[in-house]
Amino acid sequence: MSAAPHAAIFPVRQGEEPWTDAEVAEIRKQLEEDAVGLRADIARAAAEVAERLTDSVSDAGDDQADAGAKAFEREHELALTQNAHDLLDQTMHALERIDAGTYGVCESCGKPIGKARLQAFPRATLCVQCKQREERR
Repeated sequence: MSAAPHAAIFPVRQGEEPWTDAEVAEIRKQLEEDAVGLRADIARAAAEVAERLTDSVSDAGDDQADAGAKAFEREHELALTQNAHDLLDQTMHALERIDAGTYGVCESCGKPIGKARLQAFPRATLCVQCKQREERR
């Protein structure tokens, strides 16, 4: 990984203070810690799903309610795992954008996302207006 670009290149909205190197370093640190945690969650969930799948042979005598409850638990764990994968992908994309010097630029309209928005949700790739437009579709 190359050295991160100087924070001053990251855009801000009108009225916001420019990014400092310390602020960008803090965002990077948060994203990297999130990635570590998400990878651990994914590994743990994968182990639990594999265990449940091997248990399905021993569950052959369960009544319909037990079988349904266990199927629901498996589906729930798979959904959580998929969500963790999605968050990890978003996290890695944010880190790539920092490295490329494109962090803070809306991927739809090219305008600044906003420093405050990125500090609250560092994985954001769209400004508020574009995100609202996307959610209305």
